[in-house]
Amino acid sequence: MKYARRLVAGSLAAGALALSLTGCGDGAAPTERLGPRAKATQGASDAPASPSASASAPAADEAYRKWGLTGPLEYAPKPAQKPQVPKAGPGKVPVIDRIPVAPDDKVVFLTFDDGAEKDPEFLKMAADLKLPISMFLTDSVASSDYGHFEKLRDNGSGSTVNNHTLTHPNLRTLSYEAQKQQICGQQDRLEKRFGQRPPLFRPPFGNYNDDTLRAASECGVSSLVLWRVSMQINNFQYAEGSALKPGDIILAHFRGPAELKGSTETQMTTRMLQRIQEQGYRIGRLEDYL
Repeated sequence: MKYARRLVAGSLAAGALALSLTGCGDGAAPTERLGPRAKATQGASDAPASPSASASAPAADEAYRKWGLTGPLEYAPKPAQKPQVPKAGPGKVPVIDRIPVAPDDKVVFLTFDDGAEKDPEFLKMAADLKLPISMFLTDSVASSDYGHFEKLRDNGSGSTVNNHTLTHPNLRTLSYEAQKQQICGQQDRLEKRFGQRPPLFRPPFGNYNDDTLRAASECGVSSLVLWRVSMQINNFQYAEGSALKPGDIILAHFRGPAELKGSTETQMTTRMLQRIQEQGYRIGRLEDYL
């Protein structure tokens, strides 16, 4: 019970921080959206990581070099039993911002938001490296080419499509009915386009209230997912501390050079994967743990 209270409290803090973390939707440069609590890693090197237990084929060994990594990625297997997450109140969904794994289980999870950038090179990268990505798509920007994200889902990595509302509003400013329209409307569109009603939902900017939790439940969502770590152009920003922690959910975005100061989506992702390797972490599939 004490852990559940701490996790929910952490979730609320992450929601409050989300407007300043690399959020979606405003025009400021990513580094200008960071709150005072966020800390960037400094002087990160390209240190090699341990060989991946899952990289058995020669093609997998070649892939990491192709995409600028110094060693194969390591992937966490599906756990025999899912971790216990906090129970939601009646008629609400639980709020998750970090997966409660064992302190020595160095696993993190990749999530990408919005869907404005549709870089074909990123599709190649994600397929080559078999990155398990939980996509949180906003209809107003992703729907111009949902086929792009279908390819990402179907590349053999176990990537998934989830809900990030129809038009990316600040849900805390909306009525219950308006929130329900945003969430259920995107549930309907994603189900029609991808053949499955998404189980996970992320509120824009990380902003939510009790109405959000009730509306998400009514729309068939099982969990509201936030984050504790945000990927910027070159480095991570942390909601607390200055390093990854076991179970961290990492926020990234489908962004292009206009928002990444000339960097591409693949370059940003390479740096993100390097930082994960440097800290000795494996990558898990979020849905295997929820």
